Amino acid sequence: MKRSATRLADGRELIYFSAAGTGADELAAVEDRRPPGQRPPASEIRYDPLLDEWVAVAAHRQARVVLPSSEACPLCPSTADRATEIPAADYEVVAFENRFPAFGDAGGVLAGDGDGVDRRRPGTGRCEVVCFTADHEASFARLSLDQVRLVVDVWADRTTDLAARPGVEQVFCFENRGEEIGVSLRHPHGQIHAFPFVAPRTRQMLRTAEAHRRRTGRSVFADVLAAEQAAGMRVVASNTSWTAFVPSFARWPFEVHVYPHRQVPDIPALSDAERDAFGPVYLDVLRRLDAVYGLAMPYVAAWHQAPVHHDRDLAHLHLQLFSNRRAPGLLKHPAGTEAAMGVFLNDVDPDQAARLLRAAPTD
Repeated sequence: MKRSATRLADGRELIYFSAAGTGADELAAVEDRRPPGQRPPASEIRYDPLLDEWVAVAAHRQARVVLPSSEACPLCPSTADRATEIPAADYEVVAFENRFPAFGDAGGVLAGDGDGVDRRRPGTGRCEVVCFTADHEASFARLSLDQVRLVVDVWADRTTDLAARPGVEQVFCFENRGEEIGVSLRHPHGQIHAFPFVAPRTRQMLRTAEAHRRRTGRSVFADVLAAEQAAGMRVVASNTSWTAFVPSFARWPFEVHVYPHRQVPDIPALSDAERDAFGPVYLDVLRRLDAVYGLAMPYVAAWHQAPVHHDRDLAHLHLQLFSNRRAPGLLKHPAGTEAAMGVFLNDVDPDQAARLLRAAPTD
């Protein structure tokens, strides 16, 4: 993989990635024709003493573009008549600093403000956009295996880079797809957030993993994977390196977890063979998801990676894919129990969801 970095007119970094090892330098030489602008303002994180969590406050995100027409898409390549976020006329995969970040350059490292209930800190970190393809009409499910492998390598590259930055405690790679799930841009893309803290869900999983290890001497992630492999009925796709299954405890109408068989902390730790093997399983799952009801399913695809500085031996990299569509014309919206209490009520039996996915065509 070849990578080449440049700067946009407002100073944000943009990186072109090429699988063939050529072309990235030429793309990076293309200048952003837009007038110089201001870098995004800093955000703030505020401590929630009731839940022992941090909340990001980034009011400037109210100004971001929401669902523009394809002719006004900011993630398509630039043309002679229109300059976008990507100056080049074409690209394979590109990553750049988000124009409306929840976390960014706060002008310094994190500085606590004591032990009071009103604790605030700069929202140090970074948010990046990753465009999976220049084709506005494409989707991740329709990428080639070579393109998927390039995206995996980009996730690994960005995870390594961001994890090395001061103040970053966890790197989160994800994709939101579909208006029903809340996306603001239709172009095939994902995002990467470099958090200045460890995410609450990760902290909870690691606490559980530590307790399970003390009690059994084993990994809870490996035990879940082994149990689903042994049961077989909820396995959607698999090969020698990866297994995708609907967990028996799924919270969402359609939820699939994709695990590497080898316990690794993050994407950079995957071997070349494991990176190659991911695409066939993941594309199989995505295509089945779209085929269940014969329409494009909205989804969130979230990579669970280990924290940067601790508990890396407890973590087990995996991808959680879930959709809020419970029927062709019905969506699941987090309501009282989910939104207020964190108690999920699933309208679709996970076993039935697995049967529908296993029966769905992949072509």
